[in-house]
Amino acid sequence: MFNALVVNKNDEGKTSAAVQEIGLDDLPDGDVTVAVEYSTVNYKDGLCIGPGGGLVRNYPHVPGIDFAGTVEASDDPRYKAGDKVVLTGWRVGEAYWGGYAQKARVKADWLVPLPDGLDARQAMAVGTAGFTAMLAVMALEDLGIKDGPVLVTGAAGGVGSVATAILANLGHQVAAVTGRPETAEYLTSLGATQIVAREEINETTKRPLEAEAWGGCVDAVGGDMLARVLGQMQYGASVSAVGLAGGAGLPATVIPFLLRGVNLLGIDSVMQPYDNRVRAWQRIAKDLPMDKLDAMVQPATLSDLPQLGRDILKGQVKGRVVVDVNA
Repeated sequence: MFNALVVNKNDEGKTSAAVQEIGLDDLPDGDVTVAVEYSTVNYKDGLCIGPGGGLVRNYPHVPGIDFAGTVEASDDPRYKAGDKVVLTGWRVGEAYWGGYAQKARVKADWLVPLPDGLDARQAMAVGTAGFTAMLAVMALEDLGIKDGPVLVTGAAGGVGSVATAILANLGHQVAAVTGRPETAEYLTSLGATQIVAREEINETTKRPLEAEAWGGCVDAVGGDMLARVLGQMQYGASVSAVGLAGGAGLPATVIPFLLRGVNLLGIDSVMQPYDNRVRAWQRIAKDLPMDKLDAMVQPATLSDLPQLGRDILKGQVKGRVVVDVNA
């Protein structure tokens, strides 16, 4: 038997989350059984833990959209007992049981070998948010980042924090957008050279084009924020859009795309091809300054998760929460 955070729903449709003991026979089918060491807390986890269950398909359910640990048993020749692995995406923790348990059983295709230079805790300090941030940076690089500051919106969150650190480590000036002035020192510690108040972006005019300001952008907010940013990009610059916290709508016109050649790149971390997942994790091990990870991380245990699930939905979580599932 081992511990897991299990979410249940009663006949009235109300959900509850609690740590309880489960066994290997309770786990879903899969090729590889992993002794989970660490997971994280992401916005989707909050939706899965919170009232109504959000993205959960079936109950009982174990949330946790990513994890890192050690292979315990494998029916797939690509993995053997003792291998270090990491998993992000593939609807784990939503449609399929995830990382908030001391053991997980998953399909081998969903796993990636943990790259040299990262241990399990560091991998989850990066987590799905950091993996997504690296995908966003790689997409900007593929089309070329222009001279001048690179804007990161939602910079104090998980994706924004890691994107800020990666871009700064690569030598770019980073303009970090935040709605919380108290995070300025934190963002500067990650390498941001400019702190931009959220209001400075949102209170600009609603003209489709404004002065060219940014050589690239990782947008972790969406909605009105993304629409405003598009009109401020330099000619031919690109925006990697990764978040929907500001809404799925885009109240913009085609003018930034037609007259300024702006590229809008949608980043989906869920079902990335294997080679791209491996490349992203190798880049993380190489280009993310590990000494800055500690500044992003707050520790948690399985018993902390019900409250943290509520906090992240309220925007009250800064940086990365790393869950030690064995603590």
